[in-house]
Amino acid sequence: MDWQALRLSLELASITLVVLLPPGLWLARWLASTSFAGKGWIEALVVLPLVLPPTVLGYYLLVSLGGASPLGRWVHDIFGIRLTFNFFGLLLASVAFNVPFLVQPVQRAFEAIPRHLSEAAAVSGLSTWQTFWRVELPLAWPGVLSAMVLTFVHTLGEFGVVLMIGGSIPGETKTIAISIYDRVQAFDLESANRMALLLLVFSLAAVGASFFASARLALRR
Repeated sequence: MDWQALRLSLELASITLVVLLPPGLWLARWLASTSFAGKGWIEALVVLPLVLPPTVLGYYLLVSLGGASPLGRWVHDIFGIRLTFNFFGLLLASVAFNVPFLVQPVQRAFEAIPRHLSEAAAVSGLSTWQTFWRVELPLAWPGVLSAMVLTFVHTLGEFGVVLMIGGSIPGETKTIAISIYDRVQAFDLESANRMALLLLVFSLAAVGASFFASARLALRR
């Protein structure tokens, strides 16, 4: 078992969720509550990481963030930070490819809330923030919980984008998915099987628990 890779994967998944959750909630609520001419294009952009091959997304992230890109050169010159082949670059890529896994379920949860409840809260004197915090978020919480679990689990198992943007640097970018690939390449199938089985069991347990919790919350509501 590659415990270093597992620890790195858990750290990456946790930080990705923390970073992505606030803007993801805002974007999902905004898409659920507004209507305008270009909304379909924004929703298509949100969904794009789902339909693009991971290597394609990873390639464009590598081109956009690499040392030869204007952004990559600017960040390196100003802050002395490289945006690829390190943990920070891996985090940026992880946030990018997880946007649809967080935003879409949360958007659907907010869209399912009857509009008259928000209108009643406004009439009662609640501010937009108070309405969101006291009315909308509790009602949308089952969807938010499912989105958080999907984002976390998907980060643990992502391979293509991680390999393109981070490579396989032990302790820096070598996640558990990359470690499984390396073990298979080295014909160490026993180690690969142990790690793959761990991911399978953990993912199934996490998703199952989130569905159970969401169902319980929906019944209580």
